[in-house]
Amino acid sequence: LFSSGKRYDTLMAEEANGDTQRSVAVLGAGLAGSLLAIHLARRGYKVDVYERRPDSRLKDSVWEGKSINLALSERGLTALRAVGLDQEVASQCVKMRRRAMHDGGANQPLRFMQYGAFEHEHIFSMERRMLNEKLMDKAEEAGAQFHFRRKVIEYDVRRNRVVLAASSPAPADAAPEVLTPDLVVGADGAFSKVRKGLATLPLVNFAQQYLDHGYKELSIKPTEDGDWRLKPVDALHIWPRGEFMMIALPNPDKSWTLTLFMPWKGEEGFENLKTDDQVRAFFNRYFPDVIPLMPHLLEEFRENAASPLVTMRLNPWHYKDYCVILGDAAHAIVPFYGQGMNASLEDVDVLKDLLADYGDNWEKALSEYTRLRKPQGDAISDLSHRNYIEMRSEVNSSLFLLKQKFDRFLHRILGDSWIPLYEMVAFKTMPYSDAIARDSWQSAFLSKLFKGFMFTAAAAGALGTAFALRGRWPVQSSL
Repeated sequence: LFSSGKRYDTLMAEEANGDTQRSVAVLGAGLAGSLLAIHLARRGYKVDVYERRPDSRLKDSVWEGKSINLALSERGLTALRAVGLDQEVASQCVKMRRRAMHDGGANQPLRFMQYGAFEHEHIFSMERRMLNEKLMDKAEEAGAQFHFRRKVIEYDVRRNRVVLAASSPAPADAAPEVLTPDLVVGADGAFSKVRKGLATLPLVNFAQQYLDHGYKELSIKPTEDGDWRLKPVDALHIWPRGEFMMIALPNPDKSWTLTLFMPWKGEEGFENLKTDDQVRAFFNRYFPDVIPLMPHLLEEFRENAASPLVTMRLNPWHYKDYCVILGDAAHAIVPFYGQGMNASLEDVDVLKDLLADYGDNWEKALSEYTRLRKPQGDAISDLSHRNYIEMRSEVNSSLFLLKQKFDRFLHRILGDSWIPLYEMVAFKTMPYSDAIARDSWQSAFLSKLFKGFMFTAAAAGALGTAFALRGRWPVQSSL
């Protein structure tokens, strides 16, 4: 059905004449799935979105989705702009212009590192639930239908057959639901059943890697009079401690979401933070400045379980003309570059453009989608791993911070002829792989430049010393 190559107006004419409307099952009502549902519904498809969680928009509903705060940057904003949500969403976020580094003791001054070279450059701290609900509302307005408490049990990729079951609570005798839509979209997260189905095919490569580190979420509440406890507000706060770190992102309600990233095992690992005394001693040693801001620290640490960090890779991201994966289902990555959501929304933006370019020819559109996006999923995954090392240890280096400042200085002087890596990723929409390639030669140039400076400084120092010592020692004749 989807490989006919007919343009959208032809498909709509057939539908008007009574032909069957083409059906799409989007599995997962997260950010990527809901955004794609908007575009597909607007193109005239019959779109049904299936989600294992309850509808978070209902009164008294408890959010059951992921809770790590999101960093919204230009790629995500570009995708939201296509559905008219960019300004509305940005207005409900908190701007972050810089990193604030907490080096150690409670009374040590903060050090700062700007995100961009220019004043207008910033990223946004955003709550996932807010964006998710706006996207679901927009998708329903476009004609998509949402089915909650429906979890995917199995996807048979060869028969394009989806088996769903009702999420708890459900009657014990409830029968599974079987779907055979024209197109299946796997937007069902890091542990995707659709990706699992694709991985059973010959010549499909799949890789899964857990980090030796995990994460635990904590929080800083507003003051009793509703003000911020932690300042400055326009920053992502980082407590870099070498092999582990803690970060804090601001929320619109003036609370902070803190995330502790650290090894599972070892002296400074989650396995050694099991009692209140151990947690108290650990925070007193490494994060003394936040203890007065967190009166509920011990209670939260007990109640909030530590979670794993995993990377997933698959190739290809589609099968024939009726199955495709996107977002975390295609490229689950670690969160250290703040690009997981942005990359997922960009997946959708690219796919909707390909549908327009190929006239709803899904066979061509999906093949090109894999060709274009798979390398970018790998690239941002690699960048995210690299950035963890930078955030937890390298930001403590004065030489590193000096190089960052010089990098931004060159950008201000040379414009787009020289762009720091972070700005290529966060403030541009160039492919991630192009950003890595460009940063490679820029970094090589900077390294040579700094080595030259160091050699010149050393030579000047040696020469100065020689002149200073001149005349202090007797000069022996060679005769």
